[in-house]
Amino acid sequence: MPIISVAQFAPTDDKARNAAIIADYVQRASTAGARLIAFPEFSMFTVSAMDDRFVRSAESLSGPFVQRVGRLAAEHQITIVVGLNETSSDGRIHNTLVAVNVDGQVTATYRKIHLYDAFGFTESSRVRPGEIDKPETFEVDGLRFGLQTCYDLRFPEVTRRLVDAGADALVLPAAWVPGPLKEDHWNTLIRARAIENTIYVAAADQTAPGGVANSFIVDPMGIPLASAGEAEGLTLASISADRIARVRAQNPALELRRFTVIPK
Repeated sequence: MPIISVAQFAPTDDKARNAAIIADYVQRASTAGARLIAFPEFSMFTVSAMDDRFVRSAESLSGPFVQRVGRLAAEHQITIVVGLNETSSDGRIHNTLVAVNVDGQVTATYRKIHLYDAFGFTESSRVRPGEIDKPETFEVDGLRFGLQTCYDLRFPEVTRRLVDAGADALVLPAAWVPGPLKEDHWNTLIRARAIENTIYVAAADQTAPGGVANSFIVDPMGIPLASAGEAEGLTLASISADRIARVRAQNPALELRRFTVIPK
């Protein structure tokens, strides 16, 4: 029964500060026995407006930020999932997640597919959507994890594709922007994705001002196992393949479904 963790904080435009906060949480999670830690979307660099600062901040997957994450993962023997602003070929960035394993190697990447062109925001002005490729998953202690980002949560097909690719759990970094009913949507949709797919969900959000916080870990029945509340902090929970199997025996929804997901 591996322990997994989510950390929530408010990233800024100070990359060194953000990296130091990440390093502190990695050490704390590892000391507590966690085998995986997830951080919010845009953990490397965040500002309040989606402008050219995001583009200027971008790094490649071989850049200093990912290298530092790799060293942390290897030093503390923990898998790290974190969001960064990745360079792209068209003058925008990719909103990218990396999973870095205990050898310090990037073992899965995810570039956000559904951009946040909603609720008065236009993420696509500075962010290039990822290609719809075969989902990348990664393994921690015999359980398989998939990745998706923030606004993707409103599109249930994204999670279902990951489950079809073998995911037992979803890691969901976000910068879920505050607003009327937004925290309610965040809580409801996370639990829905867990229940309808009979998987664990580990959701890591930014704290205020960029996010609604309330990062939490949900089991395959939609039961919250641990929550970080509204403040910066770390939360942990044990997960197990046995719990997934028992839930799926009781609710074999994946076997009974009669539709598949086809990319548009």
